[in-house]
Amino acid sequence: MAHVCFFGDVHLGCGSRAEQRRRAELLTTFLLCLPSRYSHVVIIGDLFDFWFDYRTVIPKLFWDTVAALGTLRRRGVSIDYIVGNHDFGHWRFFKEELGIEPKREGVQCLWNGRRFYIAHGDGTMPEDWGYRLLRSLLHSRWAQSLYRLLHPDIGIQLAQWASRASRQHTALPPQRLIASLEAFAAQKLAEGYDVVVLGHSHYPVLKELGNGWYVNPGGWLTEEPLFASFDGGHLELVSVRRFLAAIGANPPASCS
Repeated sequence: MAHVCFFGDVHLGCGSRAEQRRRAELLTTFLLCLPSRYSHVVIIGDLFDFWFDYRTVIPKLFWDTVAALGTLRRRGVSIDYIVGNHDFGHWRFFKEELGIEPKREGVQCLWNGRRFYIAHGDGTMPEDWGYRLLRSLLHSRWAQSLYRLLHPDIGIQLAQWASRASRQHTALPPQRLIASLEAFAAQKLAEGYDVVVLGHSHYPVLKELGNGWYVNPGGWLTEEPLFASFDGGHLELVSVRRFLAAIGANPPASCS
């Protein structure tokens, strides 16, 4: 029986150095506790506030997280990683070194007889044609190949700046985005899926729609991040810190 954990919008690299370190420590502790309880982990985008790997270089800020993901894979946990609007700059590293192939579109999964549709959720607003055009450009191989000509110190710093500018532009999830994600989920459920899992809004949702469920675990730019858990029959949102405390994992101190 599949036991699946869903989380996303961690935005590692966002905030002060102290905030980044505490969030990374919490995530690493969380990841290393998953193998004994979950057979599958699904990352639904924006794990990193920025990501760009060169032929021989990856951002050093994220090494602990990368190592923890590698440990999960070696311990037999299946990992699906759907990239978001911040961490789209993957190339070869995750696939070649970790055995995790980042996916640029939504995925369909079947667990315990229930059909899941899982995506980050960016570009779901009908009027987002400009963003969808930009997204296709940023995800294109030729554009990323040109960007890779920049020295890594310059390229990664530029990616950090672009991520901060993007977040300032959409600092709070507008009700229009939240409603658009729910409408998108309802459409997918009408197509025959049993569960739709999205991220992007940083707004947690567990809601029955028609004959199915829409789940959004929200984001980690909060003192009480959540993840979605599916045990083969029951679907719920769970506090990361409470999950760790319940199993005696001693979660790191909060940023407050």
